[in-house]
Amino acid sequence: MNLTSNRSRAYKVLSMIILFVLAFLFLFPLYWIVTGAFKTSQDIYSTTPVFWPSQWTMANFAKLFDRRSAPLFQLGALVGPTVPGAIRWLVNTVFMAVAAMVLTCLTASMAGYALAKKRFVGRTLLFSLIVCAMALPKQVILIPLLKEMSALHLYDTLWAVIFPTVGWPFGVFLMKQFSEGIPGEILEAARVDGASEARTFFSIVLPMVKPGVGALAIFTFINSWNDYFMQLVMLASSSNYTISLGIATMQAETSIDMGLLMAGAALAAIPIILVFLVFQKYFTQGITMGAVKG
Repeated sequence: MNLTSNRSRAYKVLSMIILFVLAFLFLFPLYWIVTGAFKTSQDIYSTTPVFWPSQWTMANFAKLFDRRSAPLFQLGALVGPTVPGAIRWLVNTVFMAVAAMVLTCLTASMAGYALAKKRFVGRTLLFSLIVCAMALPKQVILIPLLKEMSALHLYDTLWAVIFPTVGWPFGVFLMKQFSEGIPGEILEAARVDGASEARTFFSIVLPMVKPGVGALAIFTFINSWNDYFMQLVMLASSSNYTISLGIATMQAETSIDMGLLMAGAALAAIPIILVFLVFQKYFTQGITMGAVKG
């Protein structure tokens, strides 16, 4: 009995040590970026690593916000107030990522529910094609996507980056797996009570797959936010740049400024952290439910 207890205690201690080591390895780059954004050039380029700023400074953020200016938004003839270019790029990125997240979660939930609970001709073939599409790298379909966005007159707009993300095969696959767990009796009872398909989906199905939606929301937001390659190809005007593209162009204009780069990276990390904190509970539930199903 004591031997088993000692083994269990040793396992817990070893697990905690491994978790702390992994947490440190994952968090240290974020710590380095955040502290680096407030370091002087002398600290940043010091031959000996400076782990804590010897002198806190806002000069890097001042350079980030002083380099360019642009209207906050532009909707036809309606033009917003002029703000630093970095703010406009951040607004563009947040709009792009949030729009992609909302549209992807909605369409993937509908498609996953239909593939899991509806019986129609070609259902298995369609799902097989979606699974096969998950194996295709985005670079393979980049030229067709570019031609399609140009034909729709969406090139050099944020929608050219948003719409290709909406049809994310992984999202459909994930939501189908969650929809499989919905009891058929509940859906049948809703039909007997006269509920329409829309009401059944939004009132019954969507709340039951909420953990999956939360996990998909985080995946989609981060995937859209970090999709630098698609943003680089689809966006040409500086007013439509995302924060990643904007910082890259600022670096290309002059020699590499690590302080400016870290300030931009710290600014870009804030929305991702906030989204994860908001959806953390659903993300954890989604991963746990997926592990139980597996």
